[in-house]
Amino acid sequence: MPLKDLPLDAQPREKLLARGAAALSDAELLALLLRTGIKGKGVLQMAQELLQLKPADRDGSAGFDGIAGLLNASADDLKAVKGLGPAKRSELVAVLELARRAMAQQLKARTVFASPDAVKHYLQLHLANKDHEVFAVLFLDVQNRLLALKEMFQGTLTQTSVYPREVVLQALKYQAAAVVLAHNHPSGTVQPSRADEALTQTLKTALALIDVRVLDHVIVAPGEALSMAERGLL
Repeated sequence: MPLKDLPLDAQPREKLLARGAAALSDAELLALLLRTGIKGKGVLQMAQELLQLKPADRDGSAGFDGIAGLLNASADDLKAVKGLGPAKRSELVAVLELARRAMAQQLKARTVFASPDAVKHYLQLHLANKDHEVFAVLFLDVQNRLLALKEMFQGTLTQTSVYPREVVLQALKYQAAAVVLAHNHPSGTVQPSRADEALTQTLKTALALIDVRVLDHVIVAPGEALSMAERGLL
């Protein structure tokens, strides 16, 4: 059913204006972004199907499986979906980038540990839905405000694949006083491995030589994040 044929109070735009964005389902919010459906399929149905898309539905490639997966998809991922032309793809990618920039602005304006959950959410937006492991570093100033987030290494993360020298050089480049280490677990679990713990200690030792503190190591996965500092593993 086209949105215009729904009762007025059930139309996503009118519902949002009357009751606030939190009152809308994921599919309704997505339908507002998409605006129009395709021949034979209304925009709300299209939005629901997009959110339910699994890997098998896309010839074995990474599925979206929910709003987080969809909004973390690249423009190339979205090309495979019938009905998502350049305009719709651009809008979906832009929404996530706006969210990233808004959170980065908050973290640059105040100490990151004034809101630990904001740090986790920021890292989840960047890393959680990648299909390969990525190691990143938040570089912080003397007041623990964000200077930069830099993705530094990809692939299986071990002491031999993450080069302490490169992390030290970047810390010097940004004149950082402290860092937060971060990486994702595509497997979905956020429990740190022994390799994660060993890597953390190696980087702490290397960065201590230039008087840069490691404040935390955050592990993220879709819908989850773990702080090694909070677990007493730092």
